[in-house]
Amino acid sequence: MQVTETLAEGLKRELKVVVPAADMNSQMNEKLAEAKGKMQIKGFRPGKVPISHLKKIYGKSIMAQLVNEMIQEKPTAILSERGERAATQPEISMTEDEKEADQILNGAADFEFTIAYEVIPAFDVADMSGFKVVREVVDVPADEVEEQVLRVAENSRTYEPKDGKAADGDKVTIDYLGKRDGEPFEGGADQDAELVIGSNRFIPGFEEQLVGLKAGDKKEITVTFPAEYQAAHLAGKEAKFDITVKAVAAPGALEVNDELAKTLGLDSADKLREIVRSQIESQYGQVTRQKLKRQILDQLDEAHKFESPSKLVDAEFESIWRQINQELTDSGKTFEDEDTTEEAAREEYRKLAERRVRLGLVLSKIGEEAGVQVSDEELQRSLFEQVRKFPGQEQEIYEYFQKTPGAVASLRAPIFEEKTIDHMLTVIDVTDKTVSKEELMADDEAEAEEKPAAKKKAPAKKKAAKKDEAASE
Repeated sequence: MQVTETLAEGLKRELKVVVPAADMNSQMNEKLAEAKGKMQIKGFRPGKVPISHLKKIYGKSIMAQLVNEMIQEKPTAILSERGERAATQPEISMTEDEKEADQILNGAADFEFTIAYEVIPAFDVADMSGFKVVREVVDVPADEVEEQVLRVAENSRTYEPKDGKAADGDKVTIDYLGKRDGEPFEGGADQDAELVIGSNRFIPGFEEQLVGLKAGDKKEITVTFPAEYQAAHLAGKEAKFDITVKAVAAPGALEVNDELAKTLGLDSADKLREIVRSQIESQYGQVTRQKLKRQILDQLDEAHKFESPSKLVDAEFESIWRQINQELTDSGKTFEDEDTTEEAAREEYRKLAERRVRLGLVLSKIGEEAGVQVSDEELQRSLFEQVRKFPGQEQEIYEYFQKTPGAVASLRAPIFEEKTIDHMLTVIDVTDKTVSKEELMADDEAEAEEKPAAKKKAPAKKKAAKKDEAASE
């Protein structure tokens, strides 16, 4: 077999592989010899069929099998011998001329094919001893814990039937039917809906118009949907609702005590506060982690400048672009509404895709060199979390991950990435800083907004930036 490099431009490679007809025929004869003793052909005793006769009957099919094995197995072996790793599945091409293909299958011509691919670029991981990051930590104040505990208590508050008019804080049971231009619209109707006046669960202006109504009352109210409403066909539009009040109930006393805790399956109010504090700390911890990770990624980005495989960048860009366009469609907006153009948005998100791919390669190498491993147990937990998101479709989701190539890898990648970040935190300089929740939650893009290059924002930039995680392989 002869391998000739025909293209080497940047990360792109193309190889021409020639397998002499003599080698193909030799391998075919070996397979025929192995099969000779197992074949029973009319007119011949078992094991006595001449190779020439077998070749006449089965030669082409065995040669086709050999060709398929060559293009399945040889590229991996060839790249391994060259010390290269393909960024994506190599593209294999061979003759499409029927006469040439027939000659190959008849063993009368050399088998030639080409392998086109991009290599994973060679680079050295930067010395991270000079990396410095600040880990912002919030010391959760007692009043915030108490505020959240009161919300828990509010959700468990009891209500007693009330004669008379509904007031702010009362719970009403209503039937409603929404109409636009006299016609009902999808999602605008419900029966026996329970609503606490002042909870702000419904669109602005809806709950306030229920004040003063009593059981048995009917009323038509008019409201205007917010301009940013999730259903684009209703956003900013006026609608009328026919309301029928079926019951009014007054709230019971709001008390945080051991009895409340026991209704929630806890031993005491102190235990409730402990759990609430832990939940708040966990929520802030996620923000802390993301901001810490962003600092690390920014420094990795600055320390590693190399060309990324274009096919990986293309795939990442397409994924981002689909998300952006879906968000535009869902919100009923255009690029112009977001003070940008499609061309400018494409350029911005192309840069983001290139950054993600490059950082993914860097993190992958750091993790490999550090011996980071993802256990089967971790993969199973991740799979379980995915399944939980689709109640009633558990079996279909399991089958998807079993049958879809790369699906399990999509679970492994973020786990590997987070464990690699954990490793990096053991070798870089980390300074803890206590901040207020307002400081922690402050949008870290505010500073970037002041830069000329960032004045025109593409749609959903903040969402994409918050998801600026490396595309780990």
